[in-house]
Parts: sequence; C-alpha cells; structure tokens
Amino acid sequence: MVIAVAVSGGMDSLYVLQSLHESGQNIFAIHGCFLPSGNERGARGLEEFCFSRSIPLHCIDLRAEFERHVISSFCAEYLAGLTPNPCARCNGIIKFGALWKAARDLGATRLATGHYVRMRHHPSASNALLPLAGIDVKKDQSYFLSLTPVARLREALFPLGGRLKSDIAVELARRGILPPLPDESQDICFVPGNDYRGFLQSRNASLPGPGAVEDASGRRLGEHNGLWRHTEGQRRGMGIAAAHPLYVLRKDRARNVLIVGGKEESLCRACRVEQVNYMLEPSQWPGGPDAEVLVRMRYRQTAQPALAQCSSHGMNIRFIQKQGVPAPGQAAAVYDKQGYLLAGGIIVSSRTD
Repeated sequence: MVIAVAVSGGMDSLYVLQSLHESGQNIFAIHGCFLPSGNERGARGLEEFCFSRSIPLHCIDLRAEFERHVISSFCAEYLAGLTPNPCARCNGIIKFGALWKAARDLGATRLATGHYVRMRHHPSASNALLPLAGIDVKKDQSYFLSLTPVARLREALFPLGGRLKSDIAVELARRGILPPLPDESQDICFVPGNDYRGFLQSRNASLPGPGAVEDASGRRLGEHNGLWRHTEGQRRGMGIAAAHPLYVLRKDRARNVLIVGGKEESLCRACRVEQVNYMLEPSQWPGGPDAEVLVRMRYRQTAQPALAQCSSHGMNIRFIQKQGVPAPGQAAAVYDKQGYLLAGGIIVSSRTD
C-alpha cells in the first residue's frame, strides 16, 4: 500500500504525515496549490519539513480547477441570491477529486487526510463502509464530506477520526514541531478575513443593487443594499428599526426583495434538498427510508430529528420540531442515530407550514 498524505501546512495534516512516517508506512506528501501565487505560505514550510525527514513531497498546481469549480461557483451562487458552501464543494471536486487523481497518477493506492471523521462498517449493512462522525464533536467534519461520493471516501484514510484536536497540538509540541501554518484555518480559505462581501466586490462582480425590504404581508419596511449581502436566518445588519427583532425569512430574487419577519416566522417545518449524494441507499437505512433520521443544515448545528422522504429527484425533509430557516445553497447532511452519514445534498427551499 502506498499512501499519499494530503498536507496543507496546518497541524492536523502535518500530524497525520508525521505519525504515518513514524509508523514506517510507505508514504509521500502531496500539497494542492489552490490559491494565487504568493499566498502559499504552507508550501515553503512543508518543503523544509519533508526534506528533513526524506519524505517525497509533490506540489500540484490546482489553481485553475479551484478557480473554476470553487471560487467562480461561489461568486455565481451569491449573485444568484444563494448562500454557497465552498468547503463541501471543494472536498467533493478538488480534494477527493483532482488532488486524489494526481496522487493516484503518482502511484498512491490510498489518500490520507487530516479530516476529523471515521470510516466504519454500518451495523445494518455490514458490507457498507460509511463515514461516521469523529469523536471530537467540536471538530467533526463529516458535514463537509456529505457531498463527496462515498466510493472516494472508501479509498481514504482518516487517522484523526478517533482523536481530539487538543491531543494533536500536544503531540506536535512534544516532538518540537511547529506547523508552517500554526493558526487555525479560517472558514473560507480564499476569502481574506472571512469577509465574503469585500471579496465579492474585489472580484468586480456584477452585484445586484438595492431593493425593497418587506414583511411577509408585503408591507414595505425599508431598503436593502443587495440581496447578496444577506442570508436566510440573519438577525442583524438590516438597518431597520422595529419594535421586535427581525430575521431574514427569504429572498425574492425575481423582484429583488428581501422578506423579513419575527422569530416565530423565521422557524421552518420542512426543507427541500436536491443534488442528493447517497452514502447508503434509503432502502438500507436503519428502520427503512421512512424512519426518523438526524439532519444538520449548518456546520455548527446539532443534528436535529426529522423524517426524510427520498426520491430520484431529491429529498423532502420534515423536522420533528421547527428549526431556524435554512439558507438555500447550503448543504444538508443526513445521519442515523448512531452518527453514520447517510446522505448529503443542497438545500433549495424551506417551508414554514
């Protein structure tokens, strides 16, 4: 077995590389260059780290692919009034797509990464190897893998799935290793300071202009400066004085209108998910396709009980208790009660009934 270790320069992937090296595995390091020249601080430090340990390092230029499939898509979806999830898209298309292909071309038979997730055989379908949430609940990254085809995940190794993030920092310090990128990675790697509004403006995108802000009855409350500046569920930053807190309920893209309302109005009962990526066919789900599942509509959200109605065209999810309105464009991840990832898809709409 030849293992390619995907390394960014951060502590998680660096620990995976170091631990596999110490265990005597046949490995090489592979670093995907995604960002414009001059922004790859991690690559320089990785060269020194790998050279000192005689670990082969391959830096793969994936800037064109990353621009086309992740950055350009991110901008286009915001212009369309959606709230994209570039990290989930990147995992499916770039890290476990283009980067894994490059690793295979270099002779790798497995790809190891620093994701906090486990791959385990599902108890009700013993021949099915599925993603299982990592034991560190604060770092579990199964949500971001929900759009990645399960066949690719089965070719991967996730050594950190059974570890705590705090342990990794201690282990590296014990070895005297300082990662080239010691800081925790930001939410969106290509957006400086996580300021997506400034990033969109810097791209000279044809950003939609101002429009009306209305309540659910159609009464005009004010004016917004562009639908792309807002996301469903947002509570602050609308610049509207009201007797009670207002939330973004939805965006009427056809009329360029932002619709807002009170807390109760911002709760949804159901959502529609399309472009579904099944880890396990619904007929094999514990209890069958109509059984209760757990759903996350945001990374930091605790998975919520729901019923999922699956079809070849998508998935209708109905929550047991009302939830904060989701943002179309975000990923929805479906789990069973044991934490196995069953499916993922893109949220396209929600309902309050």
